[in-house]
Amino acid sequence: MATKKKSTKKVTPKSIKPVKEGGLPVPSTPKLPPEMEAKLQKLKTKLDKFKDTLLDKFGDYIVGITLLPPEKALPPKPAAPGQPAPKEQKPDPNKISLLVVVDDTTSTKMSKDELYNKFAGIVKKTAEDVDKDIHTQSILLTDLWLNCYDAKYDLNKLISVSAPIHDTGMLAAIKIAEIHKSMVIKKFEKYILSYVLAGSLTQGKATPTSDIDVWIVIDDTDVKKMTRAELKDKLRAIIIGMGAEAGEITGIKNKLNIQVYILTDFWDSLKEANPIIFTLLRDGVPFYDRGIFMPWKQLLRMGRIKPSREAIDLFMNTGQQSIKRIKKTFETMGMEDTYYSILTPSQAAIMLYGLPPPTPRETPDVLEEIFVKKEKLLEAKYVQILRDNVQLRKEIEHGTKKGLTGTELDKYVNNAEEFLKRIDKLFKEIEDMHMKKSVLHLYDEIITIIRDVLKLEGIEKAQDEEIIKLFEDELISTGKVPARFLRDLNEIVDAKTKFDKKKLTKNDVEKARKGSGGLIRFLIEYMQRKRGKEFERAKIRIKHGDVYGEVILLDTMAFIFPNIDAKDQQIEKAIINEDGSLGTREKSTLEEFEKHLATVKLPKRAFIKEPVFEDLKDIFGKHVEILINY
Repeated sequence: MATKKKSTKKVTPKSIKPVKEGGLPVPSTPKLPPEMEAKLQKLKTKLDKFKDTLLDKFGDYIVGITLLPPEKALPPKPAAPGQPAPKEQKPDPNKISLLVVVDDTTSTKMSKDELYNKFAGIVKKTAEDVDKDIHTQSILLTDLWLNCYDAKYDLNKLISVSAPIHDTGMLAAIKIAEIHKSMVIKKFEKYILSYVLAGSLTQGKATPTSDIDVWIVIDDTDVKKMTRAELKDKLRAIIIGMGAEAGEITGIKNKLNIQVYILTDFWDSLKEANPIIFTLLRDGVPFYDRGIFMPWKQLLRMGRIKPSREAIDLFMNTGQQSIKRIKKTFETMGMEDTYYSILTPSQAAIMLYGLPPPTPRETPDVLEEIFVKKEKLLEAKYVQILRDNVQLRKEIEHGTKKGLTGTELDKYVNNAEEFLKRIDKLFKEIEDMHMKKSVLHLYDEIITIIRDVLKLEGIEKAQDEEIIKLFEDELISTGKVPARFLRDLNEIVDAKTKFDKKKLTKNDVEKARKGSGGLIRFLIEYMQRKRGKEFERAKIRIKHGDVYGEVILLDTMAFIFPNIDAKDQQIEKAIINEDGSLGTREKSTLEEFEKHLATVKLPKRAFIKEPVFEDLKDIFGKHVEILINY
C-alpha cells in the first residue's frame, strides 16, 4: 500500500467527548476525583500513542479512529438438561474498544481481502504494542458503504455514539447524519422512503471542514389532505429544523445541507436524466431505504437507466438557451443596471443643488451646464461617461447595437464605479457650497432686518460699514436690544468677511448660525411691537348698536370695517380728502388692505377732523359712538 501524506491533526483532551446511549452528550459533571482524573489521563496517553503510531504508518489512508462505548453484559445462555446454569458473561471493564476506518478507494496493488487482512493485522499488532487492553475493529470504507447498501446500519449507529480521536470528516458526517436520520424517521416514518448521504464525502473528497450533504425522498403518492407541494414544504421546514437540532446535539459545526424531494419530482428528474439525480444515484450511500433508492442505483449500474431522446434534446437546447440568456443579461445590464446606476445619482446631485430632476435625456446637459461650466465642480469626462451610457441604452433599445460583449460590459461597469466615486465627492462639494452660500443669505437677511428696525427708530439710510455701530448705539446702548445679540451679529459679520476672503470654515458657519436664530426672532418681534403701537394710533374704534367697527386711516386712504367680529368681513375703502372727510366708498378686500398697509409709513400722530364725524354718521347711523382708550 502506498503511503499517503501524514496527517497533522492532533488530539486534545476535548477530542474525546463522553456520550451516553442515543448519541446525546453527557451533561457536565462535577470535578472527578484525583484517581479518576489520573485514569482518564493515562487512557488519553495510550490513545494518542496508538493514533500517532498508526498515522505514521498509513498517513491519510486512515479515515477515522473512534472510541466505542463499553460493551453491555450478555444474558447467559440456557443451561442444557442436567447441567448447572452458566454464569452471566460480564464484559471486561479494562477493555478499550476502538474502530479504525481505512480508505481503500484508491488501492490497486492488492485485492480487497489482502488489503483488509494486512491492514487489520498491523492495526491489531500496533494496539497490542501500546496496551494489551486495546482491542481494535478494522473496516474498509467500501465495506462500510456496502453494509449500507445491504441495509445493515448497526455500525453507523455505533459510530453515532462513539468518541472520535482522529477524523478526516467522515466520522462526523456519519454521526450527525445518523442522529438526524433517526429523528426524521421517528417523526415521519410513514412518508420517508430514503435517507441518503451524498456529496464530497461519498466521492472520497472529504475534509474536516466539508459540508455534509444528505438527500431525503418523501412518498407523496398517497397525499389526500394537502397538495404535494404543501406536503413537501411542510415536511422540509421541519426536517431542516431537525438538522440544526442534530448539530447542537452532536456539537458538529460542519454545515448540514439537506435536500428534500417528493417521489413524483424525483421520478420526473430521473426520466429527464437530470445530472444531479444521476450523481446522487451513482455516489449516494443510503442510511435508510424502503426499496426505492437501491433498486434505482443497481439499474443505473446495469446501464438500464438511460436518458430519453427528449431529455438529451432538452439538455442540448438548455445550453443554447443559457447562452442566449447570458447575452440578454448583458444587454439588460447595459440598458438598465449600469444606466440607472449613474443616471439616478446624477439627478440626485442636480436636486441637491436645488433644481427639479431633469428627464434622462436632458440630465447630461444639465449636469454639464451647472457643475462643469457654472460651478466648475465636476470634470467633463464624467459627463461623457453619462452620455455614453445614455447612448448605449438608446442603441440597444432601438436595435442599432446587436448585443454587448463581456469586455464592453466590464468597461461600462468600471466607468460606473469611477463615476459613483466622483459623484459621492460632488455631493460633499455641493453641500459645502450650500453651507458657505448660506452665510451670504444669513448676512443679507440680518442686515435687511436691522435696516428696517433702524427706520422705525428714525434712521432712514445706513451704509453696511455703519450697521454694527448704529446697531450698538441706537439699540444696544439704549437698552432696546439685549447686549448678547451684539456678539451674535459680530459672528455673522465675521463669517461674511471670511467668506469674501475664501477662508470660511465649517466651524465659522456653525458659529454664525448658532446665535442668528435668536437675534432674528427678537428683532422681528421688536418691529411687530413697534408697528403695532403705531398701527393702533391709526385706528378709530366705533360702536353702532350692539356691533363694533373700525375705521383705519392710512396716509391718504381709509379702510372701513363695519363689523370686526364678523366671519366674512365686509370691507370698504375711501380716499381721505384734504379737509379730512372721506370720499366715495368702494368695496375692498382684506388682501388689498394688507398690501396697502405694507407700503405706507404709519403716522406718529393721527388727527381726526370734524368732517369725518359726519361721514361716520352716514356710514354707521346717527347714534354711532366713538370709543376712546379701549
